[in-house]
Amino acid sequence: MITTIPSNRERFRIRLKIVSKKPFHLGIRLYNPLYPNSYYFRRKAFFKESGTKREFVISMPVSPKSLEMEIYDKNSSNDESFEIQDVRVEKMPSIKMWATDEQYHFFEFAVSFSEKAGYCSPGFYDSKDREFLFQYVPKITDAFGNELITPARTHRKMPRVQISRKLFLGYTIPIRVAILAHEGCHWFLNTRSQTTADLCGIKQYLDYGFPTIEAVYAVTKVFGNNPEMVGKSQISRTKEVINFINTYKENEQATI
Repeated sequence: MITTIPSNRERFRIRLKIVSKKPFHLGIRLYNPLYPNSYYFRRKAFFKESGTKREFVISMPVSPKSLEMEIYDKNSSNDESFEIQDVRVEKMPSIKMWATDEQYHFFEFAVSFSEKAGYCSPGFYDSKDREFLFQYVPKITDAFGNELITPARTHRKMPRVQISRKLFLGYTIPIRVAILAHEGCHWFLNTRSQTTADLCGIKQYLDYGFPTIEAVYAVTKVFGNNPEMVGKSQISRTKEVINFINTYKENEQATI
């Protein structure tokens, strides 16, 4: 099922209630229908038996003028495996992002670039006031021309981020934002610590209202595609991020 949502670049949440008619794999996608590789949300879920009810809450802190939402059975061309019991659109609270003006400008630039990264060409992209520079390259390489698996890296002496177009094309917009927020934190905090940059970037990402599940994907995506990299430090890093997200969600619930 595909539904058009007149999103008008607003902030909102979508609440979906779905009940299964038999075991199946559910897919949910929200995307800009005018441009390729412009997914604002992607999710899959397995319903083990018929009669199972689940609610999905999709946060959309940014949106295009028009949005399409597709809900489907991943293994079938029809929608006979499930029923959509309810769909609601509700406003999101205003942004409560604790950051300096400079950090906020960087984050807004990261969001804007992430929305167009799926279809723009390699090149140099300046922020509005030319504070920051993104270098969008076909792929990131070392000094010998060997391809690196990192999706982005920050210059040590200037606010410039080099971004791999090859990798960014496969990411959702929220994952791109989380990665760029991480890189911005390397610069602003002047740190080489991956965990420090992770927690700083994820805090900004969550304060802005992006989905928590995509934050976990952002941390694990590179490791998932390259399991040979996974070691104690990567596992520890991922656990710290997940613990941080869980604590953040608990604190948010406590203030409601």
